[in-house]
Amino acid sequence: MSQREEFHNIDNPADGLFREPALRHASALQLTTFGCAAGALACLPFSAQLASQLATAPLTATLSVAYLGVFPTAVAFTTWAYALSRTSASTMGATTYLVPAMTVLMSWAILGQVPGWLALAGGILCLAGVALSRRRPATVPAREARRRVGPGPNHQRGVTS
Repeated sequence: MSQREEFHNIDNPADGLFREPALRHASALQLTTFGCAAGALACLPFSAQLASQLATAPLTATLSVAYLGVFPTAVAFTTWAYALSRTSASTMGATTYLVPAMTVLMSWAILGQVPGWLALAGGILCLAGVALSRRRPATVPAREARRRVGPGPNHQRGVTS
């Protein structure tokens, strides 16, 4: 697992926990704009190096970086925040388990990369985890629940109802 993946595994749940309450006060677009501005501010110390390397960088590299900033960052996080404003962080967190399976399917369909048996097994395992986490617990009838828990607080010894 790369350092980026490790950071993503830590950052993603924290993002959901902080973003959900913030969405009560701001829109998804406002929150994403604020997050991108905070990220840009954190990168400010490296702006001198960026300016010197930007002059010599090929146009395709510059456009690729601009594309990565707009689509995978801005569009994806705005969509995530919009969905999070309509549901809970735990529900949205469960949907991230679909990412590995969708990646395998998309690379197969778009790039023609045939997945190996281990990749398919991992995708199935991820989908099974999502299904398990989304399953509703079985309801227990009230009388059966009382029998499992025991008598209530008003129960007196020797008195039967």
